[in-house]
Amino acid sequence: MIAQLHITTALRNGITYLKHSYFTPPLKIANITEDKTVNNLQISIMSSSPGILDGDDYQLKVELDAGCAMQLHTQSYQRLFNMKTGARQLMEVHLKEGATFTYLPHPSVPHENASFVTKSSIYLQAGCSLVWGEVLTCGRKLNGELFQFSKYHSITQVFLQGKLVIKENLLMQPALIDVNAIGQLEGFTHQASLIFLDENADCIPLSDGIYEYLSQQKGIAFGVTAAPINGLIIRILGYKAEQLYDCLKAIGLYQIYQITEKAS
Repeated sequence: MIAQLHITTALRNGITYLKHSYFTPPLKIANITEDKTVNNLQISIMSSSPGILDGDDYQLKVELDAGCAMQLHTQSYQRLFNMKTGARQLMEVHLKEGATFTYLPHPSVPHENASFVTKSSIYLQAGCSLVWGEVLTCGRKLNGELFQFSKYHSITQVFLQGKLVIKENLLMQPALIDVNAIGQLEGFTHQASLIFLDENADCIPLSDGIYEYLSQQKGIAFGVTAAPINGLIIRILGYKAEQLYDCLKAIGLYQIYQITEKAS
Protein backbone atom coordinates (compact mmCIF):
# COMPACT_ATOMS: atom_id res chain seq x y z
CA MET A 1 0.00 0.00 0.00
CA ILE A 2 1.21 3.50 -0.85
CA ALA A 3 0.37 5.90 1.99
CA GLN A 4 0.99 9.63 1.69
CA LEU A 5 0.96 12.47 4.19
CA HIS A 6 1.69 16.15 3.62
CA ILE A 7 1.59 18.83 6.35
CA THR A 8 2.16 22.55 5.80
CA THR A 9 2.17 25.19 8.55
CA ALA A 10 2.17 28.98 8.56
CA LEU A 11 2.33 31.79 11.11
CA ARG A 12 -0.64 33.97 12.08
CA ASN A 13 -0.22 36.66 14.78
CA GLY A 14 2.89 34.90 16.00
CA ILE A 15 1.14 31.52 16.41
CA THR A 16 1.72 28.47 14.19
CA TYR A 17 -1.39 27.01 12.56
CA LEU A 18 -2.06 24.08 10.25
CA LYS A 19 -2.28 25.67 6.82
CA HIS A 20 -2.71 22.54 4.73
CA SER A 21 -2.90 18.80 5.30
CA TYR A 22 -3.31 15.85 2.99
CA PHE A 23 -3.24 12.17 3.85
CA THR A 24 -4.33 8.84 2.44
CA PRO A 25 -5.35 5.64 4.28
CA PRO A 26 -4.30 4.27 6.65
CA LEU A 27 -2.81 7.60 7.80
CA LYS A 28 -4.57 10.59 9.30
CA ILE A 29 -3.60 13.46 11.59
CA ALA A 30 -5.04 15.19 14.63
CA ASN A 31 -4.31 18.62 16.05
CA ILE A 32 -3.66 17.93 19.75
CA THR A 33 -2.48 21.42 20.70
CA GLU A 34 -3.73 22.29 24.20
CA ASP A 35 -2.42 25.81 24.71
CA LYS A 36 -3.28 27.72 21.56
CA THR A 37 -1.75 30.94 22.92
CA VAL A 38 1.79 29.53 22.63
CA ASN A 39 3.67 29.21 19.36
CA ASN A 40 3.93 25.43 19.53
CA LEU A 41 1.61 23.51 17.21
CA GLN A 42 1.25 19.85 18.17
CA ILE A 43 0.20 17.35 15.53
CA SER A 44 -0.23 13.59 15.99
CA ILE A 45 0.10 11.09 13.15
CA MET A 46 -2.38 8.23 13.54
CA SER A 47 -2.90 5.06 11.57
CA SER A 48 -5.75 2.58 11.21
CA SER A 49 -3.20 -0.11 10.32
CA PRO A 50 -1.71 -2.30 13.08
CA GLY A 51 1.75 -1.49 11.71
CA ILE A 52 3.84 -1.48 8.57
CA LEU A 53 3.10 -4.47 6.34
CA ASP A 54 4.96 -6.17 3.53
CA GLY A 55 5.04 -3.96 0.44
CA ASP A 56 4.01 -0.76 2.25
CA ASP A 57 5.44 2.50 0.92
CA TYR A 58 5.02 5.48 3.26
CA GLN A 59 5.72 8.95 1.85
CA LEU A 60 5.69 11.78 4.41
CA LYS A 61 6.39 15.47 3.89
CA VAL A 62 6.38 18.30 6.44
CA GLU A 63 6.87 21.99 5.57
CA LEU A 64 7.19 24.74 8.19
CA ASP A 65 7.07 28.40 7.18
CA ALA A 66 9.44 30.96 8.70
CA GLY A 67 9.09 31.31 12.48
CA CYS A 68 6.80 28.30 12.87
CA ALA A 69 7.16 25.82 15.73
CA MET A 70 5.73 22.31 15.66
CA GLN A 71 5.96 19.03 17.54
CA LEU A 72 5.08 15.94 15.51
CA HIS A 73 3.88 12.99 17.58
CA THR A 74 3.20 9.34 16.78
CA GLN A 75 0.29 7.26 18.02
CA SER A 76 2.08 4.16 19.30
CA TYR A 77 5.02 1.84 18.82
CA GLN A 78 5.77 1.25 15.13
CA ARG A 79 5.42 -2.47 14.47
CA LEU A 80 7.17 -3.86 11.40
CA PHE A 81 5.47 -7.12 10.50
CA ASN A 82 6.74 -10.32 8.88
CA MET A 83 7.75 -9.57 5.28
CA LYS A 84 8.90 -11.24 2.08
CA THR A 85 9.74 -8.27 -0.16
CA GLY A 86 10.13 -5.52 2.45
CA ALA A 87 8.67 -2.06 3.11
CA ARG A 88 10.00 1.49 3.12
CA GLN A 89 9.34 5.00 4.39
CA LEU A 90 10.53 8.26 2.85
CA MET A 91 10.24 11.45 4.88
CA GLU A 92 11.08 15.02 3.92
CA VAL A 93 11.13 17.95 6.34
CA HIS A 94 11.59 21.55 5.15
CA LEU A 95 12.13 24.33 7.70
CA LYS A 96 12.27 27.97 6.62
CA GLU A 97 14.15 30.66 8.55
CA GLY A 98 13.73 30.52 12.31
CA ALA A 99 11.43 27.47 12.32
CA THR A 100 11.46 24.87 15.10
CA PHE A 101 10.65 21.19 14.63
CA THR A 102 10.55 18.35 17.13
CA TYR A 103 10.04 14.70 16.17
CA LEU A 104 10.47 11.95 18.76
CA PRO A 105 8.56 8.95 17.37
CA HIS A 106 7.73 5.86 19.41
CA PRO A 107 10.21 2.97 19.21
CA SER A 108 10.27 0.68 16.17
CA VAL A 109 9.62 -3.03 16.81
CA PRO A 110 10.70 -5.25 13.89
CA HIS A 111 9.02 -8.65 13.94
CA GLU A 112 10.58 -11.86 12.65
CA ASN A 113 11.71 -11.55 8.99
CA ALA A 114 10.82 -7.85 8.84
CA SER A 115 12.78 -5.88 6.22
CA PHE A 116 12.44 -2.11 6.41
CA VAL A 117 14.25 0.86 4.90
CA THR A 118 13.55 4.40 6.10
CA LYS A 119 15.16 7.52 4.68
CA SER A 120 14.66 10.97 6.19
CA SER A 121 15.92 14.19 4.60
CA ILE A 122 15.73 17.38 6.68
CA TYR A 123 16.35 20.77 5.07
CA LEU A 124 17.11 23.70 7.39
CA GLN A 125 17.44 27.39 6.71
CA ALA A 126 19.18 29.91 8.98
CA GLY A 127 18.07 30.17 12.60
CA CYS A 128 16.22 26.82 12.71
CA SER A 129 15.97 24.50 15.72
CA LEU A 130 15.71 20.74 15.35
CA VAL A 131 15.08 17.91 17.83
CA TRP A 132 15.02 14.55 16.05
CA GLY A 133 15.06 11.12 17.69
CA GLU A 134 14.90 7.41 16.94
CA VAL A 135 14.59 4.27 19.07
CA LEU A 136 15.13 0.77 17.65
CA THR A 137 14.31 -2.37 19.61
CA CYS A 138 15.52 -5.94 19.15
CA GLY A 139 12.01 -7.09 18.23
CA ARG A 140 9.34 -8.83 20.27
CA LYS A 141 11.58 -9.76 23.16
CA LEU A 142 8.93 -11.57 25.22
CA ASN A 143 8.04 -13.69 22.16
CA GLY A 144 11.63 -14.86 21.83
CA GLU A 145 12.18 -12.82 18.67
CA LEU A 146 15.47 -11.19 19.62
CA PHE A 147 17.04 -9.87 16.43
CA GLN A 148 15.02 -12.19 14.23
CA PHE A 149 14.30 -9.46 11.69
CA SER A 150 16.00 -9.56 8.28
CA LYS A 151 17.00 -5.93 7.83
CA TYR A 152 16.57 -2.50 9.33
CA HIS A 153 18.17 0.38 7.45
CA SER A 154 17.67 3.96 8.62
CA ILE A 155 19.29 6.90 6.82
CA THR A 156 18.93 10.42 8.22
CA GLN A 157 20.35 13.39 6.32
CA VAL A 158 20.36 16.97 7.60
CA PHE A 159 21.04 19.85 5.22
CA LEU A 160 21.74 23.41 6.32
CA GLN A 161 21.11 25.95 3.56
CA GLY A 162 21.61 23.23 0.97
CA LYS A 163 24.80 21.76 2.46
CA LEU A 164 24.86 18.28 3.95
CA VAL A 165 25.99 18.65 7.59
CA ILE A 166 24.91 15.36 9.21
CA LYS A 167 24.34 11.89 7.79
CA GLU A 168 23.31 9.00 10.01
CA ASN A 169 23.42 5.52 8.48
CA LEU A 170 22.09 2.74 10.70
CA LEU A 171 22.10 -0.70 9.07
CA MET A 172 21.30 -3.86 11.00
CA GLN A 173 21.21 -7.32 9.40
CA PRO A 174 21.46 -9.74 12.33
CA ALA A 175 21.90 -12.81 10.10
CA LEU A 176 25.00 -11.25 8.50
CA ILE A 177 26.53 -9.22 11.32
CA ASP A 178 26.74 -10.42 14.94
CA VAL A 179 24.90 -7.77 16.96
CA ASN A 180 26.86 -8.74 20.07
CA ALA A 181 30.26 -8.28 18.47
CA ILE A 182 32.72 -5.58 19.50
CA GLY A 183 31.74 -2.33 17.83
CA GLN A 184 28.12 -3.48 17.57
CA LEU A 185 25.62 -3.61 20.47
CA GLU A 186 27.91 -5.75 22.66
CA GLY A 187 25.09 -7.36 24.63
CA PHE A 188 22.63 -4.47 24.65
CA THR A 189 19.27 -5.02 22.94
CA HIS A 190 17.93 -1.51 22.33
CA GLN A 191 19.43 1.66 20.92
CA ALA A 192 18.41 5.30 20.65
CA SER A 193 19.78 8.42 19.04
CA LEU A 194 18.90 12.10 19.21
CA ILE A 195 20.01 15.03 17.06
CA PHE A 196 19.68 18.51 18.52
CA LEU A 197 20.61 21.53 16.40
CA ASP A 198 20.17 25.21 17.29
CA GLU A 199 22.65 27.89 16.27
CA ASN A 200 21.69 29.99 19.31
CA ALA A 201 22.05 27.25 21.94
CA ASP A 202 24.83 27.23 24.51
CA CYS A 203 25.84 23.61 24.03
CA ILE A 204 28.53 23.28 26.71
CA PRO A 205 26.25 23.57 29.78
CA LEU A 206 23.54 21.72 27.87
CA SER A 207 25.90 18.81 27.20
CA ASP A 208 26.92 18.75 30.87
CA GLY A 209 23.26 18.68 31.95
CA ILE A 210 22.40 15.83 29.58
CA TYR A 211 25.46 13.88 30.72
CA GLU A 212 24.47 14.31 34.36
CA TYR A 213 20.86 13.24 33.65
CA LEU A 214 21.86 10.14 31.69
CA SER A 215 24.46 9.19 34.30
CA GLN A 216 21.61 8.74 36.78
CA GLN A 217 19.83 6.18 34.55
CA LYS A 218 20.45 2.51 35.30
CA GLY A 219 21.37 -0.16 32.76
CA ILE A 220 22.40 2.10 29.88
CA ALA A 221 25.55 3.20 28.08
CA PHE A 222 25.60 6.54 26.30
CA GLY A 223 27.64 9.19 24.57
CA VAL A 224 27.10 12.93 24.06
CA THR A 225 28.97 14.44 21.12
CA ALA A 226 29.20 17.89 19.58
CA ALA A 227 27.56 18.05 16.14
CA PRO A 228 29.44 19.42 13.09
CA ILE A 229 27.36 22.59 13.48
CA ASN A 230 26.07 24.08 16.73
CA GLY A 231 24.26 21.22 18.42
CA LEU A 232 24.60 17.78 19.97
CA ILE A 233 24.25 14.14 18.96
CA ILE A 234 23.29 11.68 21.70
CA ARG A 235 23.43 7.90 21.49
CA ILE A 236 22.10 5.49 24.10
CA LEU A 237 22.22 1.70 24.45
CA GLY A 238 19.99 -0.18 26.85
CA TYR A 239 17.60 -3.07 27.42
CA LYS A 240 14.18 -1.38 27.61
CA ALA A 241 12.41 0.57 24.88
CA GLU A 242 10.31 2.64 27.28
CA GLN A 243 13.37 3.70 29.26
CA LEU A 244 15.23 4.92 26.16
CA TYR A 245 12.11 6.62 24.83
CA ASP A 246 11.62 8.40 28.16
CA CYS A 247 15.24 9.57 28.05
CA LEU A 248 14.78 11.09 24.61
CA LYS A 249 11.54 12.78 25.66
CA ALA A 250 13.15 14.21 28.80
CA ILE A 251 16.03 15.67 26.79
CA GLY A 252 13.75 16.84 23.99
CA LEU A 253 11.15 18.41 26.27
CA TYR A 254 13.83 20.47 27.96
CA GLN A 255 14.78 21.87 24.59
CA ILE A 256 11.15 22.54 23.70
CA TYR A 257 10.74 24.50 26.93
CA GLN A 258 13.84 26.54 26.19
CA ILE A 259 12.69 27.25 22.62
CA THR A 260 9.18 28.19 23.75
CA GLU A 261 10.51 30.55 26.40
CA LYS A 262 12.83 32.14 23.84
CA ALA A 263 10.00 32.61 21.35
CA SER A 264 7.65 34.16 23.91
